[in-house]
Amino acid sequence: MFKGMLGKKIGMTSVFASDGRLVPVTVVKFGPCVVTQVKTEKTDGYNALQLGFDERPLEKCTKPRAGHFAKSGSTGFKTVREFEVDAPEEFETGQAIGFESFSIGDKVNVTGTSKGRGFAGTIKRWGFSRGPETHGSRNHRAPGSIGCSAWPARVVKGKKMPGHMGVDRKTVKNLEVIEIRAEENIVLIKGPVPGCKTGLLEIRKVG
Repeated sequence: MFKGMLGKKIGMTSVFASDGRLVPVTVVKFGPCVVTQVKTEKTDGYNALQLGFDERPLEKCTKPRAGHFAKSGSTGFKTVREFEVDAPEEFETGQAIGFESFSIGDKVNVTGTSKGRGFAGTIKRWGFSRGPETHGSRNHRAPGSIGCSAWPARVVKGKKMPGHMGVDRKTVKNLEVIEIRAEENIVLIKGPVPGCKTGLLEIRKVG
């Protein structure tokens, strides 16, 4: 059984559960993906499937990629990812994979790239508290002292400082599949997932 899939974040909305609760969900365009390469223990040292997602013409791919994609069909892909699989011999190059392995109620781990926030201070980036705004204070949003005393007399490694925020690979675990709309290739997943609209997502089934 295959437990991984690529998707694209469409946005967020809410739906009513069977017990009347209003559940926030993320709308994900779930595949379909095409097997561009089958990797086995014998040939590559491990078992995995290489999946292509989000079609694009071969003419717009680099020559090495175009030659690689031509082995699995007549189209290229914007994104290629690998997923582990127990029985690679059950799959073949060019095979289309949907969400047949997923069902309502399944738990999934969703990985994506968080939104970029640019250069951010310690309050926005790390949740620091601000300083007093009255009584002559000149320290409103500055991080304050960052050094140590006589020992070790330096800024310790890993100190939380202002800097670039976002564009990190993030994984949210144990989210629930609320609804599957097979005719639209749409899956509704409970709660928020990393990234912006149209962002690439890797969905892996738990267990």
